[in-house]
Amino acid sequence: MRYDEIPERLAGLPGEIGFYYKNLRTGESLGHRENELFESASVIKLPIYAVLIKLREAGEIDFAEKLLCREEDKFPSCGALQYFTGELSVDIRTLCGLMISLSDNSATNLLIRRLGIDFLNEQFKTVGLAQSHIERFLFDIEASARGLENRIVPAEMGWLLEQIALRRFVSPAASEEMEALLCRQQIKHKIPGYLPRGTVVAHKTGEDVGITNDVGIVFAKEPFVLCFASNRTDVPQAERTLRELALALYEHCS
Repeated sequence: MRYDEIPERLAGLPGEIGFYYKNLRTGESLGHRENELFESASVIKLPIYAVLIKLREAGEIDFAEKLLCREEDKFPSCGALQYFTGELSVDIRTLCGLMISLSDNSATNLLIRRLGIDFLNEQFKTVGLAQSHIERFLFDIEASARGLENRIVPAEMGWLLEQIALRRFVSPAASEEMEALLCRQQIKHKIPGYLPRGTVVAHKTGEDVGITNDVGIVFAKEPFVLCFASNRTDVPQAERTLRELALALYEHCS
């Protein structure tokens, strides 16, 4: 795929497709429904993490604080907490690490419960997310059946990632810490899939039935932000296209 073929390839994908790209050196950008809302799946964990970092830096929360994880708090399919037996006490720093690197759903729900859904939505706006929002806990089947879904806007995720990459989110040290954790993402078959070996990508994925998302910073010669969201799509086809367009953008920026 060539850079100039990206719009046509995105338009040809089944379902609802959102895409946002920005070169962090030149400012060049490209979008496809980039300002619309999409079901987030686990990408919602990125803004949750951003809020927690903001609160910690303001002295409003202590990452050493421990939260109780009960048996009923453990959810599949991603993460580590589900494999521990019995109740366990886990500090917020560890929960953030699990939420981002392993996409741990149990850790995420503990953090959502600690902050509250309404509070998180208020805080999303304070970190620059005007439309992206959270409506329910992960794996809340009843809430999902009532149409409650967590949603993100590709361009807003791109803006947040840009602030992190440029060391403008809260503080240079906080931005660097966030980027380092995003680089430890263990789900690597999407944006990084076709990139040259050793390419650094700081990203957060999300997936569910008919959904495959990935948003991240790709450290090509000219670093760029890439945000891809797809709902009610053919997941294998969408992921192949995502890998191809990530490579096309990498070559365009190298």
